[in-house]
Amino acid sequence: MAAQRLSVRDVLSDGRLAVMLLLGFSAGLPFLLVFGTLSAWLREAGISRTEIGLLSYVGLAYAFKFLWAPVIDAVDPPVLGRLFGRRRGWMILAQFGVAAGLTGLALGDPKTALMPMVICALMTAFFSATQDVVIDGWRIDAAPASRQGLMSAAYQLGYRFALIASGAGALYIAELVSWRAAYLAMAGLMTIGIGASLLALLPGETTKRERLGVQQAVVEPFADLLRRKGTLTVAILLMVALYRLPDFVAGVMANPLYIDTGFSKIDIANVSKLYGVWVGILGAIAGGIAVSRIGLWWTLVIGAAIAAGSNVMFAVLSQAGPRLEVLTLAISIDNFSGNFAGTALIAYMSSLTSASFAATQYALLSSLYALPGKLVGGTSGIAVDAFGYAPFFVGTALIGIPVVLLCILLRSDTLAAEARAAEEARREEAAAGAEPRPAT
Repeated sequence: MAAQRLSVRDVLSDGRLAVMLLLGFSAGLPFLLVFGTLSAWLREAGISRTEIGLLSYVGLAYAFKFLWAPVIDAVDPPVLGRLFGRRRGWMILAQFGVAAGLTGLALGDPKTALMPMVICALMTAFFSATQDVVIDGWRIDAAPASRQGLMSAAYQLGYRFALIASGAGALYIAELVSWRAAYLAMAGLMTIGIGASLLALLPGETTKRERLGVQQAVVEPFADLLRRKGTLTVAILLMVALYRLPDFVAGVMANPLYIDTGFSKIDIANVSKLYGVWVGILGAIAGGIAVSRIGLWWTLVIGAAIAAGSNVMFAVLSQAGPRLEVLTLAISIDNFSGNFAGTALIAYMSSLTSASFAATQYALLSSLYALPGKLVGGTSGIAVDAFGYAPFFVGTALIGIPVVLLCILLRSDTLAAEARAAEEARREEAAAGAEPRPAT
């Protein structure tokens, strides 16, 4: 049974998608500013590839966010929780924290004081990861399973707009003004997220929520997942952990590759951070359409294969030299396939959560898909120094083989989840007085 198909009218009339778009922008803005864009700044300042690779460990905040996700589910933030409710209060607190961290980075100088910048990058990553937990919980609460593909696509679209700002936009400002001005401008853009948080009130939500005990907030989310999935839990967690590993590991060394190959900041901004992000947006939209048209399982398999295989193009680029047409082709394939896969994975992880523990369970799953990339990505500079760019990128592409095999192993469970989502959607339509759509 395929996933339910939604019409253009459904999309245009659903205000949740507009809020999701803005929150996706807020979630995406800090990411490059502590990874890709920051690595370009550091490389230009003369920081070694090994140090840049090790600095990527600040991203472990994204990998371990499940540790404090139960607190976000169970406890109101001071003052803001009383004013805006638990979800929105945590969103706003996290967004101010990101803005403060970016301001600290703007005031730093990697040539003379790298450690204070590391601390500010860690602060930014921590609050960014906290924001992700809350936004993911809101997304799952705000829409039924049948709309999670579209909610994921809206999130990815906003995220890619943010990558244009924090990638190409920051590089343009750095080239024309300074790195300090670039990071201060990015800190200012976090006001978009704050505005979206004020609009993110769920139907029936109040500013008061029940305070959960330790058993409910910490133990039950994990026990619930294990009860529902049984012996497949290990395979599910392993597949989630490996699914985006090729992208995350390769991404740490992408900007150093561009600079070492001889491309200018303007070249990188135009092709990778501007044109490439638009291609990524097409990939995210294609992923959302694929989930609704051919089903979640097939979309997962296709995404796993093309996202990993696209890393071969970086190996080709490393041998081709500073040729813009090769850079453009590599960026086109990588960004489209990576974002296609990203939409598929978001929809899949959303399908694994229970409504009662959405934020904590999704944080666990998204931490798992980030953790291996952060651990291995930190050694990527050492690997490139030892073996060169081409063998490194080819090696990362081979990770796609076990991922596809795990997708095949989980086929029956994934198809069953799709069937339940379609049935849930028909019941919701019937309850709302609409004519149920036939099964497909």
